[in-house]
Amino acid sequence: MRARDLMTSNPVTVAPQASIAEAWDLMRELEIRHIPVVANGALVGMLSDRDLAHLDMMSVLASDASEVLRQELGTPIAKVMHPDVLVVEPETGPGEIVDLLLEHKVGALPVVAGDTYEVLGIVSYIDVLRVIRDRLGEA
Repeated sequence: MRARDLMTSNPVTVAPQASIAEAWDLMRELEIRHIPVVANGALVGMLSDRDLAHLDMMSVLASDASEVLRQELGTPIAKVMHPDVLVVEPETGPGEIVDLLLEHKVGALPVVAGDTYEVLGIVSYIDVLRVIRDRLGEA
């Protein structure tokens, strides 16, 4: 079993100039917690629900809330995404995937083509847990 067997293929991606509101809507509608950020066909960052949780709510509460909230939600995700993304390739084994998830305390890893950084899929801790559940059911 390899990353290519665990991953969700062709995951939803967003461009760096997409707004926080657009990404938030996608994540809510699709019930996902991570979105790879892609520019010119290559991975340039990762956005998680934790990144969105860090919106400047204090400034929203301390001012004309509707205008500040509108500004916050209009912010390009390039300003809140993580540009240094841990990735795996399709042939990465499950042990290495689990080690990366645990060691770096991340919930998902994009699966990329090594030479182009094209996003082929995404492996989340949910994907790993599904495999474990299925294996336990076989025992």
